[in-house]
Amino acid sequence: MAGSREKGWWEVYRGQLRDDFLDIAEPEWHTRHLRIATTVHLPGLLQTEEHGRAVFAAVVPPLAQTDVELRTAHRIDRQPVLDRPEPPVLDTIIHEAALRMEFGGASAAKRQLEHLLQMSERDAVTMRVITVKAGGFPGAGQSVIHTEAAVPESGAPPGASRDFIRTLANDLQEPSCRTSPGKTPSAARAPTDSAWAPTPTATPTQP
Repeated sequence: MAGSREKGWWEVYRGQLRDDFLDIAEPEWHTRHLRIATTVHLPGLLQTEEHGRAVFAAVVPPLAQTDVELRTAHRIDRQPVLDRPEPPVLDTIIHEAALRMEFGGASAAKRQLEHLLQMSERDAVTMRVITVKAGGFPGAGQSVIHTEAAVPESGAPPGASRDFIRTLANDLQEPSCRTSPGKTPSAARAPTDSAWAPTPTATPTQP
């Protein structure tokens, strides 16, 4: 039922990085609107190369240097989506804790904050900071990424899905048609279109 998916730039990393790295790169590339909320780490799309490298170097157990460089390169390769003539709208909510993390030391942290300020000047980028004084809030320990619009779907469309379900149903025998001693099973009755017609309902829209 899965439709064909575009093979984008991220495919060069397949087999070298875990699939979850590729899974985040694909929707970012296709989306028209991104909403990201982070608490301890800055959004990958807004990290400097220096900052990203320091983040991966802090992983426990430690990564080999080649793996650190590979992950850093992938993170930086995600960022050109924001440089398009018509980039996706990026709304970010960043907790103060993430801004105060000095990955790579104070000088690297300063350059990272300056980069955030530059990115915040873009029309398509909005940043909101949750300060420590704001107190606790539900989901504080989780980062959230929400993509909207043009992300490819892996499922078949509704009409094709109904046809697939109908085929499965037709392949199954009804209980009354099962073979019993001295009896010949009759052909399974295929459901009619009217029997399978869905009840009209409101079509949900993607948020």
